[in-house]
Amino acid sequence: MHRIPGVHERLEKFMAGLVRRNPGEPEFHQAVREVAQCVVPFVMAHPEYEEARILERLTEPDRIITFRVTWQDDRGGVRAARAWRVQFSNVIGPYKGGLRFHPTVTQSVLKFLGFEQILKNSLTGLPMGGAKGGSNFSPRGRSANEVMRFCQAMMRELHRHIGEDTDVPAGDIGVGSREIGFLFGQYMRLANRFTGVLTGKGLAFGGSLVRTEATGYGAVYFLQNMLATRGEEIAGKTAVVSGSGNVALYAIEKLNELGATVVTASDSNGFIHDPHGIDTERLAWLKELKEVRRGRVHEYAQHFGCKYHEKQRPWRIPCQLALPCATQNELDADDAEALIDNGLLAVSEGANMPSTLGAVRAFLAREVLFGPAKAANAGGVAVSGLEQSQNALRISWSREEVDRQLRTIMHDIHEKCRQDGTDADGSVNYVRGANIAGFRKVADAMIAYGIV
Repeated sequence: MHRIPGVHERLEKFMAGLVRRNPGEPEFHQAVREVAQCVVPFVMAHPEYEEARILERLTEPDRIITFRVTWQDDRGGVRAARAWRVQFSNVIGPYKGGLRFHPTVTQSVLKFLGFEQILKNSLTGLPMGGAKGGSNFSPRGRSANEVMRFCQAMMRELHRHIGEDTDVPAGDIGVGSREIGFLFGQYMRLANRFTGVLTGKGLAFGGSLVRTEATGYGAVYFLQNMLATRGEEIAGKTAVVSGSGNVALYAIEKLNELGATVVTASDSNGFIHDPHGIDTERLAWLKELKEVRRGRVHEYAQHFGCKYHEKQRPWRIPCQLALPCATQNELDADDAEALIDNGLLAVSEGANMPSTLGAVRAFLAREVLFGPAKAANAGGVAVSGLEQSQNALRISWSREEVDRQLRTIMHDIHEKCRQDGTDADGSVNYVRGANIAGFRKVADAMIAYGIV
């Protein structure tokens, strides 16, 4: 970054302006800085991007829709929650990004996710812009009827702002197939249209095969591509995975299929360490626990007689492969150093921005293969894009066809990162490669449109 004179000053001036315009939004500031520190030197070397103020324009959402959701609980009590849709950029396609239901959802979190989504969607090569949305409502502990009433109440406002050629939401944390079904049913009722306005739908009403598995599978495919650059493979290696939602469960499944031994899974209360490995039989039990019974991972430890670490994260367990698949900022600089000291070879981010900036710096400084989220976890939105295509064509592709296309997309993303991230010594900075490759496509489209 410092090879071009004035880069540091330009970066800090840009960030100071962004923070001033967006006070009290630390997650958004973090996400932008991670991109800007790679993109600012690139922009300074390409005057057409600098003159058009592409970075300043790209970090300002097209619009943010904020609204109240009023719903009724099972006891007849009236409840109110806040919801948002951040429509960040649609220069390369309709807005596309998930909906998150969780008490930690804020405008800052959704702006960080929406900004990341712009570049992630660009990397897939599919015509999708960047957006994100959600609510501070939590489905945890709520009955199915309460969740249904909340989703229906939310869609009464959201339906005004979405459409298959405008904005296509998907699921995220707290929004699974059940919630997407409730949302889609209410959309059809209000709009009187059956169309591909949401992705992550059930197979019975326009969903795509492999969509549930896509983010976890994609993170493993990206990991596989990174390892191949050093003549390594997944087979025979120990992997540490955080989380126990869809991303983690299907990352574990694909790692098992490729011959790794996965020894951890976690939730917000702690993690389990199973030296035996979460094999096919144990993974099936864990899936039933999380997807059907909606239980906690400590029950796995009780059932299989392994260690449960309460209120801890799994990054002190020795491994060669690490896949953070839970939530943002779950892996910090100290965790990164512990992983490296214990023999880490590669990290593939399954969650959105799960590694802090300090952790990323540590991985890059120690030449760990590091797949950033906007590249490594793009499999989910890639298959969402494939679901949109199937909906538009009124067809359904086979599991094998969707998985083949997912593998191809993840390979292509890896190659884009290599093209823009390879250093003189042959090593690859995937963070820089992903940021520049994703940015360039969006920037070129913005310049083509003129000042709009």
